[in-house]
This record gives sequence, C-alpha cells and structure tokens, in this order.
Amino acid sequence: MTLILGLETSCDETSAAVVADGRTVLSNIISSQVDLHQRYGGVVPEIASRKHIENVMPVVDQALADAGVVLADIDAIGVTYGPGLVGALLVGVATAKALAFAAGKPLIGVNHLEGHVFANFLAEERLAPPLIALVVSGGHTSLVELAGYNSFRLLGQTRDDAAGEAFDKVARVLGLPYPGGPEIEKLAQGGDPSAIAFPRALGQGPEFSFSGLKSAVLNYLNAARQKGEAVNEADVAASFQAAVVDVLVDKTVHAAQAAGIGSIVLAGGVAANSRLRVELAGRCAALGMTLHYPPLVYCTDNAAMIACRAHYQHLAGDWAGLGLNAVPSLRLGKKRY
Repeated sequence: MTLILGLETSCDETSAAVVADGRTVLSNIISSQVDLHQRYGGVVPEIASRKHIENVMPVVDQALADAGVVLADIDAIGVTYGPGLVGALLVGVATAKALAFAAGKPLIGVNHLEGHVFANFLAEERLAPPLIALVVSGGHTSLVELAGYNSFRLLGQTRDDAAGEAFDKVARVLGLPYPGGPEIEKLAQGGDPSAIAFPRALGQGPEFSFSGLKSAVLNYLNAARQKGEAVNEADVAASFQAAVVDVLVDKTVHAAQAAGIGSIVLAGGVAANSRLRVELAGRCAALGMTLHYPPLVYCTDNAAMIACRAHYQHLAGDWAGLGLNAVPSLRLGKKRY
C-alpha cells in the first residue's frame, strides 16, 4: 500500500489529507477561511497567508492522526505549488519541504488544476483516461484532454474572466455575500432562466470569454436603476447562470466530440453547480457520452485531490527537489521544477 500525504494552501483553505493507493481517502482535513474573508467581499491574500501559517501544522497533525499513521509511514509528500496566491502557496510548499527533509521522504510538486481533475478518481474507482475535463472555478476555466494519468493537453481556456469569477462579480453587484457562486445558484432557483437574453460568447471553439456577459448583466442592472424600473433579481441570477452554463456545456461537448472521447469529467468549485451538472448530464446522455463529477467536498479546494494526483506522479518517478518554489501563474499540464 502506498500512502501519500497531500497539502493544499493555494487560496483560503488550509488542507491536509492521507490517501492510500491513489484512490482511498484515509483522512481529509480542511480548515476554511470563508467566514474570515466574507467581511471583505473576497479573499485578502495577506490575511490568507497568515491564517495558513497558523493552521497548517495542526491540520497536518490531524490528518495523520485521523488516518491512523505517523509521518514515518508516509511514502511521499505532495503539495500544491501553483497556480494560486503566492504567499498562500509558499506556506504549503515550505511546510512540505520541511516535512520531506525531516522524514527523508520524496517531495512531489502538484499543479492545483491537475489536482481538481484528479478529484474525480477519488469518487470512482474504475474511472480511467482517456477523458475530457472541464476545469471551472473562481480563477480558471479550461478544457483539457487526458490521454493518460500523466498526459495533459490544454484544448482551450478563458481569455478573460473565469466562470467562477463572473459569478462572484455578479453576486457582488446584486448585494449577495461572498462566495457568490452558491448565492447566485440559490437566488436563481426562484427565477426564470429565459427572462433576460444575456449573450453567449465565442461560438463553437474551445476557448471561453465571460467578461462580455458580466458587463451585459451590469449594464442591464444600471439601465434599470437609471430608469427607476424594478429589477427581478431572481430572473437576473437565473438568466446569468443559464448563459454561463449553456456556454460551458456546448463547448465541453464539442471538445469531446472533436477528440473522439466519450467520457467527460467536471472539476473545480463551479463543478458543484447543480444546473451545470444537470444540463451537462442531459447532453451527455443524449449523445451516448458519460459524465463524471466528484462529491461536493472534493469540488472545492482540498488536499485529498492533491494526494491523488501526487500518487500517479510518484508512480512515474516525477519528484521535485527541495528547491521547489511556488509558481503562482503555473499553467495546466506544465512543470516548473
């Protein structure tokens, strides 16, 4: 049995997990800072870094204790080294390096986005490449082809705002609390998704753009307010959400068809959106494709997905040295060590 200790500190969750053989989660401890950052309407990087410093070793200790192991039992240590907030990443990287040095264990640098994709392997034991992955979160919206466990090909990504970022910005304008994605989804349940014809951008290709949609929502709200017209905020939320989901579904299905791959996986925080899951599942079923997505706990940032990804890197001998550094702009499928 191979045991991987994973660490995740890329944004505002401090997490550590122990995963056996890449698929069995023995522990997954997450210390969230959402309540702390809500008062500011978003993540404050300096505050996030300071809280990671306070939380990281207690979280690691709890993960080892819950798994019933000690550091000496661990075969390798995987840590997110990018992309993310540089100060937050440095806390996790420094901790992982210290643990690896002290215990004489291999150190594995994990791409955070690849970790999100691998969250799906925690949910389904038999799931295997080739796959098309839609990675959609607050900072990223990408389509990726997985030919194998360690083979990634970026098909397309957002040219501007990520889908989750657009959710957060629209939620802020509507006066909804952070994080905005779940709040928009909740409000949209009482609205009509066809009430407002918000735009869908960039046609059939594998790249995304959500800045125009975000601007269209802002212009709609500003125009209504200038005219003194009442705004049905539930309709706005539902129509905006429908516009995002339509684009995500269309582009993902077209990418899978173009690649000749019949299995699609969802990854990232926006993968928790129920309308996205339902719409994409319906389209996949109609085309004879299969859709996979992780449980909600593995959609948001967590260390179990990092440990899962690190397991397959470990099998391939893809280890980092103790000179590993944070790379806040790391791209999916790329290594910087």
